[in-house]
Amino acid sequence: MAATGLTGLLDKLNDSHTLLEKINKGLNAYLEKKRLFFPRFFFLSNDEMLEILSETKDPTRVQPHLKKLFEGIAKLDFDAKVDIHAMMSSEGEKIKFIRSISTSETKGAVEKWLIQVEDVMLKSVRNVIEQAYVGYPNEYRSEWVTNWPGQVVLCVSQIYWTSEVQAALLTGVKGLT
Repeated sequence: MAATGLTGLLDKLNDSHTLLEKINKGLNAYLEKKRLFFPRFFFLSNDEMLEILSETKDPTRVQPHLKKLFEGIAKLDFDAKVDIHAMMSSEGEKIKFIRSISTSETKGAVEKWLIQVEDVMLKSVRNVIEQAYVGYPNEYRSEWVTNWPGQVVLCVSQIYWTSEVQAALLTGVKGLT
């Protein structure tokens, strides 16, 4: 109660409020710029983004937010130099990257190495699907299914199923029996 009677308090509070609004606008503009650079940041709240962006010296601090950034990635496999070599799903399936990603080369720019993760992730999954596709006709199905991640098994199985159905349909009525 004693503080409310201080002279000039209302003006100071109004100035502080104006300054806080400017800071908030600047912060929102900064976060928007980061989101435009790496659109997957739109899946995160401002608080989550600030947590990620403030921990530039420790890239492993991104781990809790990976599920929101990339569907199907629960963890990244970091080595002692904080380079990334693989991704892992919630089910424990691991896919090695076709090349490692150096987080130190981006000099703390989290969004830059996350873009590399996105690119290498797509290429690595494609590579694993191609390997599983080639291996499918050469292995017993019961063995082949256990050698590959679940989504890869589903994808390659559907590719072969579709081509076999198409071939059956092209042979006419005989192909349907």
